[in-house]
Amino acid sequence: MTDLRHADDVAHAIASAALGRDVGPMTAVGSLSHHVFVGADVVLKIIDAAGHSRLDREIALALHLPAGITAPLLDSGLHELEARKVRYACYARVPGATPGMGMPGVDESTARRLAEQAVERLHRLHAWTPAAQARTTLEETLEHGGLVSQAALLAELENLAALDRDGIVPRQVLDGLTAIAERAPSHARADVPVHADCHWGNWLVHDRQVTALLDFEWARFGEPMDDWFFLVRFSGPHTEAVLDVVAGATSISPTTLRRECEVREASYLASDLRVALERPGTPARLIAQNIRDLEELVVERFWWRHAP
Repeated sequence: MTDLRHADDVAHAIASAALGRDVGPMTAVGSLSHHVFVGADVVLKIIDAAGHSRLDREIALALHLPAGITAPLLDSGLHELEARKVRYACYARVPGATPGMGMPGVDESTARRLAEQAVERLHRLHAWTPAAQARTTLEETLEHGGLVSQAALLAELENLAALDRDGIVPRQVLDGLTAIAERAPSHARADVPVHADCHWGNWLVHDRQVTALLDFEWARFGEPMDDWFFLVRFSGPHTEAVLDVVAGATSISPTTLRRECEVREASYLASDLRVALERPGTPARLIAQNIRDLEELVVERFWWRHAP
């Protein structure tokens, strides 16, 4: 059976059939959730049809998103491949490359410039009024791991403590998470279209200009803070600079931004660790990294160590 991780010829055949022309050579690129292949002017995403449904979600939204925010969808559908079906989405290739998680190699001036442009695009997304079909997709239940309510976060922490039968999560971390949860809002809004995964690995940049926001598979109704968190948190050495840009562009005080981002990170990390502990056979190194991330958040007070 064809291994999709290295199926450049399969990707070429699917894209060429979908577009009715020879798209030329295609090369596999890294992706955590799909098999992605890049050609001269097209990008193809593939996943086994029996796999997760997030590509379906992205396809359902692609034709309705505000113009100029993401790469244009050219075609999508199912393809028969050796007695199995794969789902595909073929996009126009947009100029640029991703800055990457943590913005490695990006200087502070460029980081600020890119953050300003990213905020502008996200403002357009947040102001979008979805048509009925897109609204239905954004309203679908999605276990995203983000903040839902204070009560839900406290319940998540109780589940985490109950699963930690071997006591591998330090008491200081659990107590710190509870303190963060107790400062969380009673409920998170869910009335604004958000990308909900807009870290810097999902942006394209060309000549210091943002050209596209990619991967709308986690998009949902939420609140703008759900996106500001990702933009700021994954800016690496430019976290404070990007936080300053977001605060200035949104008129949200830096203190409020830090507090709201902190509670969202607590929710995501607690959910990640709970899932890891629930699954038999989760590699010990993955659990150790999850705990290390929590220690950075709680013990090292990530969001407050550079606060005035």
